[in-house]
Amino acid sequence: MASVRLCRSAVGQSELWDRLQLQAYAAIRQRIDLQCKLTHFDRSEAEAYIQRHLTYAGATQDIFSEAALDDIYRFSSGAARLINKVCTHCLMYGSQNGHRIIDDRMVKRVIEGELS
Repeated sequence: MASVRLCRSAVGQSELWDRLQLQAYAAIRQRIDLQCKLTHFDRSEAEAYIQRHLTYAGATQDIFSEAALDDIYRFSSGAARLINKVCTHCLMYGSQNGHRIIDDRMVKRVIEGELS
């Protein structure tokens, strides 16, 4: 029998985990051999998370202004999935419009125009 690895987020897929607690899903729940819980980042951890991803992608200079990072954190509440989503949209917006630095105005525009 195959086992399942399930990661649940404090904010993301807790509904799935709640559903799996029902008796009807006992067989599936018994096959879950590893659980991990992703917690929210605080502001400094969110910035480090973003910087790490940018470094992995080959960035050699700062791309997001401090004010932009503040707005990203405010929007995401530190949830990695939302941080990824808003950063990806901002990077695409910045690239399409020829911006080298993503500032807070761009982050607000992306959030209001594409993510709200």
